[in-house]
Amino acid sequence: MMRLTFAEPKAVSEGLIIVAVASGGDLGRRGSELDKACGGAITRAIKASDFQGKSGQSLTVIAPVGLEKARIALMGVGDPTELDARKRQAFGASIYKTVNSHRAAEAVFLYEEFRGVDGTPAARVADVAYGARLRSYRFDKYLTKETDDKKPTARRLVIQVRKSAAARAAYGPLAAIADGVDFARNLVSEPSNIKYPKMMASACRTLTKLGVKVEVLGEAQMKKLGMNALLGVGQGSVRESQMVVMHWNGGARGTKPVALIGKGVTFDTGGISIKPAAGMEDMIWDMGGAGAVIGAMHALAGRKAKANVVGVVGLVENMPDGNAQRPGDIVTSMSGQTIEVINTDAEGRLVLADVMCYAQKKLKPELMIDLATLTGAIIVALGQENAGLYANDDELAERLRVAGDTVGEPVWRMPLGDGYDKLINTPRADMKNVGPRWGGSITAAQFLQRFADNIKWAHLDIAGVAWADKELPVMDRGATAFGVRLLDRFVADNYEK
Repeated sequence: MMRLTFAEPKAVSEGLIIVAVASGGDLGRRGSELDKACGGAITRAIKASDFQGKSGQSLTVIAPVGLEKARIALMGVGDPTELDARKRQAFGASIYKTVNSHRAAEAVFLYEEFRGVDGTPAARVADVAYGARLRSYRFDKYLTKETDDKKPTARRLVIQVRKSAAARAAYGPLAAIADGVDFARNLVSEPSNIKYPKMMASACRTLTKLGVKVEVLGEAQMKKLGMNALLGVGQGSVRESQMVVMHWNGGARGTKPVALIGKGVTFDTGGISIKPAAGMEDMIWDMGGAGAVIGAMHALAGRKAKANVVGVVGLVENMPDGNAQRPGDIVTSMSGQTIEVINTDAEGRLVLADVMCYAQKKLKPELMIDLATLTGAIIVALGQENAGLYANDDELAERLRVAGDTVGEPVWRMPLGDGYDKLINTPRADMKNVGPRWGGSITAAQFLQRFADNIKWAHLDIAGVAWADKELPVMDRGATAFGVRLLDRFVADNYEK
């Protein structure tokens, strides 16, 4: 992770110096001062190249006269008036990549306030820093023989900006969100010989240092509560199932909390309905929903959110064992509803059913939002660009959509309806855990809706977005922690005054 510091502007004569250049080659005041210090070398280099300051363009000026110990990296930003928060964050991510491409350990970025840009400088520069911080994450704890040319070199970025104290203060809450994102990405990235329910419960306990109240329930406690749907999923594993309840009480006393619910299957073989071998290793991230909820609680507590939020995660391992749940089994959930288990690989909804019931009965929340890597069907429908959004309340759905668009974690609303709901009826129990092959993500959501009672509820199927096989605007490929920033923004926009 790259360390970020803020400093007042001063002359820089060596090392890697990064300058933002607007369309038409506009260097701004700081860039023009640097150009003057090196006898116009920057202007001459721009004229001799096709660099025009367009977004994504770059040009390096090496050891110009007067700055013989410096490398000046010019980075195009395009029209500065079009730089919204997400584009500023993406630019910050590009700065991190530029530092690494130069194999530099540290760099100085001369932040420039171009003419005609709205908003406060502190907020804008904080966005740039936030993007650099998010992009600097790397999960490399198990690499022992990585060659030096593959390792990132960037260790420190100094951002020179007027009123640096204000910029530092504006960056503080964003840094706390980034901490939550990194926490979630670490959890999702861990291999499942290291990551199992009790390990994740222990990770949740570390949130107590941020002021989160954490309660862990084991199998004996869940059995007394009648959580047989969740327990059935984990009964084939030697790893004990857990449920963790995390309270952040930053709002007014007595205000109902927002409940965030996460599916935490630390590894999913499919159970007796075992998955094909090819690609099964991807199931290390089948706890991505729980990871996002834990990361969101970390972010909210880290920035001292003025809201009451409770995160509840069901943690299980789905394994094929002599004691594993069988297709055709019927279990009684905590709600009292019975479920015929047609396919043991449709296990996440069984976990969520009991966790949702617990949240409603014991925590009395204002609303519930569950996140789960629930179905491959949502990837067929939406690819890896959007999460699937289901909700029983239009206003809640719209607020989640807006939050997702704001932070770059987009969701696409999918339908619910009686016709779909009938597809999970069965003569042997109140419902079955899978419907027909078509509409699989929808019938999974219909299943969950049966456990939402009369409370406002939304379900995010994040199976296609919890892990990225390609680089994203502010992240490298790998675990995305999708949902952490969305949930934080949702709470900030709707439940903090």
